[in-house]
Amino acid sequence: MDIKLHSVHFTADKKLIDFVNEKVNKLELFHSGIVTAEVFLRLDKDQEGENKVSEVKILTPGKELFAKKQAKSFEEATDLAVEALRKQVLKQKEKIK
Repeated sequence: MDIKLHSVHFTADKKLIDFVNEKVNKLELFHSGIVTAEVFLRLDKDQEGENKVSEVKILTPGKELFAKKQAKSFEEATDLAVEALRKQVLKQKEKIK
């Protein structure tokens, strides 16, 4: 799977990039047909505490899945977004069967 990571309004460190890649790669355990994944990490200026936003979009044959989550850290937001996508992937696989 090809993963594209975009950090908006900040520069992501290697530790965060590795964490995001590891989490998104785990989606392949649930669906082997994932072609690409695109991750946007951005700082939201509106709120004080939970201002880290993670948006994850994955492309599978015939379908595009998307999740956007907001939390106190990028790791937590990414974890929540990947979990939401995992549920979407499993639901899509059930429809195919």
